Amino acid sequence: MPELPEVHTIVSDLKNILPGLKIRDVWTDWPKLIKYPVGFKKFKKELVNRKILDATRKGKNILIGLFGNRTLLIHQKMTGHLLYGNWKKEKGKWMSTEKGPLKEDPQNRFLHIVFNLSNGKQLALSDVRKFAKALVWDTDKLSQLKDIKDIGLDPFDKFFTLEKFTALLKAKIGKTKDVLMNQEVIAGIGNIYSSEILWEAGVHPLRPVQGLGKEKLHKIYKAIKKILELGIKNRGDSMVDYRDVYGKKGGYQLLHKAYKREGEKCPKKDGGIIKRIKWGGRSSFFCSVHQKI
Repeated sequence: MPELPEVHTIVSDLKNILPGLKIRDVWTDWPKLIKYPVGFKKFKKELVNRKILDATRKGKNILIGLFGNRTLLIHQKMTGHLLYGNWKKEKGKWMSTEKGPLKEDPQNRFLHIVFNLSNGKQLALSDVRKFAKALVWDTDKLSQLKDIKDIGLDPFDKFFTLEKFTALLKAKIGKTKDVLMNQEVIAGIGNIYSSEILWEAGVHPLRPVQGLGKEKLHKIYKAIKKILELGIKNRGDSMVDYRDVYGKKGGYQLLHKAYKREGEKCPKKDGGIIKRIKWGGRSSFFCSVHQKI
């Protein structure tokens, strides 16, 4: 699932592309992706001929602000990613008219929502598993939307201080990795970055969060900032499905210290081996030496 660095990368690109354009038309072959208003015709009516004002992020949600107090919310879920380019229908399938990854990378061919823009280009949602979601909501009532109101503190919010972070974790019971991935506690951290953060901080993923001392909490706090910023700098992680708006892979998957490195020597050269454990249906990766439980 795209995490904070991937969503941040997409939104940063959309900020440079979308403001000032209008949505001229909308197409879908999978109306189940649209959660509100109910029915594709109503969804389309809410969007057509609206001017795009901005693009922002709330947790893993992409928010495209529209004229007339409307916001288009898109959550990419497990395998979705937004793409910007030109496509045309050939034999019932969308085909990119541009050379490069939009046309050549098979991860970019599963278009299920297409927004035609006033500059002749298109914004498209590609999602192989069709778990993504899109909805239109009143901009001034976004805080009432469950997708928004239940989101925890953002790691790049000015209020995300060491003191606030410590208080958040001290108030929870559970495994450290589970708490880091709880979107109602901290927004945007998923399986990949939590593994990398805990490797950096030297904390075992299954260590009970209530037993963490001041020093470990400080190390996790610093690691969150460092690892997420590194993810953003490298335009996200494309170990699996993620691509940026131009259909290109990110580069963070080349920098993994723990995630998907089972059986390898720990990059800290401490004599440890990267191990994998399954917990809560997910794989966690950690060093056998400097991440003891």
